[in-house]
Amino acid sequence: MLDSTYQSRERKKAPLTAIEREFILLTQNGLPIVSKPYHLLAEKLNMSVNDVLAMSEDLLERGVIRRIAAVPNHYRAGYTFNGMTVWDVQDDEVKNYGALIGRLPFVSHCYQRPRCLPDWNYNLFAMIHGKNAEQISEYRTQIKELLKDVLQTGKHNTNDMLTSSKILKKTGLRLQAKKE
Repeated sequence: MLDSTYQSRERKKAPLTAIEREFILLTQNGLPIVSKPYHLLAEKLNMSVNDVLAMSEDLLERGVIRRIAAVPNHYRAGYTFNGMTVWDVQDDEVKNYGALIGRLPFVSHCYQRPRCLPDWNYNLFAMIHGKNAEQISEYRTQIKELLKDVLQTGKHNTNDMLTSSKILKKTGLRLQAKKE
């Protein structure tokens, strides 16, 4: 527990306070790229670092902020080939194998989705990134090898890959500063 004077908001749908709104405006395009970003935010918000951290946790718990995470730009890092691999995995094994696949270094995110039968039988999705088409094809083969014992082999395909051709959106919802 942090030593903080920040007062948590009780209601999930409570409107943002002025300081919460200012915090979001300062961070919605990313944390400051400095050695101690929360210290800089505390200075700008005229709060203690513990209060900034407590407010961040409160906003996360209330669902105002969904997550605080690094969001790499794969294209700038040279990973210009991306593929959403999709798999038809036995339902009783999908969580275990999804966790295993999600830990692979070339997988940025992996999650379970419901099937939409009869057209879409896949229930496990894993986004992979590579520097060329051959690399992502090799990664897909590695995943298929890991899943070989739990892939379903009915009348449908057991796997497929959807490749990206264009970035359509790379940002979330943004607040606008109030006009004075």
